[in-house]
Amino acid sequence: MTEPVRLTRYARGGGCACKIPPGELEAMVAGLGPATGSADLLVGLDHGDDAAVVRLDERTGLVSTADFFTPVVDDAYDWGRIAAANALSDVYAMGGTPLVALNLLCWPRDVLPLELAREVLRGGQDVARDAACHLAGGHSVDDDGPKYGLAVTGVVRPEELITLDTGRPGLPLSLTKPLGVGVLNTRHKATGETFPEAVASMSALNRDAARAAVAAGIRCGTDVTGFGLLGHASKLARASGLTVAVDAARVPYLAGAREAVRDGYVSGGSRRNLDWVTPWTDFGGAGEEERLLLADAQTSGGLLLAGEIPGAPVVGELLPRGEHMVLVR
Repeated sequence: MTEPVRLTRYARGGGCACKIPPGELEAMVAGLGPATGSADLLVGLDHGDDAAVVRLDERTGLVSTADFFTPVVDDAYDWGRIAAANALSDVYAMGGTPLVALNLLCWPRDVLPLELAREVLRGGQDVARDAACHLAGGHSVDDDGPKYGLAVTGVVRPEELITLDTGRPGLPLSLTKPLGVGVLNTRHKATGETFPEAVASMSALNRDAARAAVAAGIRCGTDVTGFGLLGHASKLARASGLTVAVDAARVPYLAGAREAVRDGYVSGGSRRNLDWVTPWTDFGGAGEEERLLLADAQTSGGLLLAGEIPGAPVVGELLPRGEHMVLVR
């Protein structure tokens, strides 16, 4: 019997934890503007929103995004599903609907069998089908390590656009998926233990949450991915000129997440997230374990919304800008 391939062993980082650290990324893109006139560019580089949006007419905005990453789980099909759901989430996070996507695949063809690559693509195809999004072709390269994701195009009504800079004091903050996939994925990579609840969370579409947010009139939000809850909350706070208060006791976590932190399964990306947010965060009485969980790098996480929708716990609120951008209570 051939031993199953452990895809995570071919990844320097796992999933969205392999992102360039937020501080380095901001410095890298500072000063870069649109390539052409920006009158119809509704969302660009200004605040680090989840996707770019260009106005086509008074009723339609074009949403464009791309997202790909290294293996976050060992199962090729599940990795494909997770990566596709994560890329589609950028469109949902803007209040939009994905229409068409293209595969982005990097594969070490002399190291890993192409049959595994096919399973990755099959996983992406099944999630795109669930999203009623066309998946048509894409691009592949022979690379040192496996990477997969999608370039996605969608549409949004400009008046229903969800962005980082439209928060108002007094609005509650809701979170539509539990945290903890980062530490569980790190444990999976190190030990081979599997966490079906984490896989189910990462492969679940944010479609229904986005539709509920639009229906509720929510216009401020983001998805929670590689920069962790605190990182994405701080970006929202800065863009809206507010302070985000997080009620730590209300934040939901996947089973086993706290145990994974206590056992030391914390990615370098999560630790970098915590270092980045610390200068403008008041942690109150939150200890090291709580801080690491709140900064845990998520892959295909939920939506963080300035408002309430059915089924999503309220985990904080928006306050007038104070001494800190983020408060942990």
